[in-house]
Amino acid sequence: MMVLRKMTTFVTADQHWFHKNIIRYCNRPFASVEQMNYEMIKRWNAKLGRSDTVIHLGDFALVGKNWNKLTWLRQNLNGNIKLLCGNHDNAYHLHRIGITIYPGDTYTYKNLIFSHRPLEVVPKGFVNVHGHIHEKKSYGNRINISVDVTRFAPVRLTYILLKSRLLF
Repeated sequence: MMVLRKMTTFVTADQHWFHKNIIRYCNRPFASVEQMNYEMIKRWNAKLGRSDTVIHLGDFALVGKNWNKLTWLRQNLNGNIKLLCGNHDNAYHLHRIGITIYPGDTYTYKNLIFSHRPLEVVPKGFVNVHGHIHEKKSYGNRINISVDVTRFAPVRLTYILLKSRLLF
């Protein structure tokens, strides 16, 4: 008997797949970029099933001109990826490998405003869910969802919605 699992939505940011220097910049606990990539793929796939969705808030990967790395990475990640581009993303190439690109700099869902960078001003009654600042803490009605503060794995959207209620 086959058991169907309910589709789940996750949120994440700032993996910087293939970016060797991010280990040093953010003091990530990995000995090499290969170890970092492997561990983040493992943690991603442990949470996401094939039919789940992840809202990615930017800085997906740094591959230079070696776009084949993106194809390999996409083939090894579970779920449907919807991306708000960060300052290191190439929307054209990411779209070509099957990633949905959100237009613009923000995406709003219920009381959440998703963005790559933290918004300077968050409208009253809303919470800004963002990445970009890596291991640094958010302030006010903002939630940093960078992998550097989420144990290098995506987080369930339902958790973020619950957490956002605690900010008011």
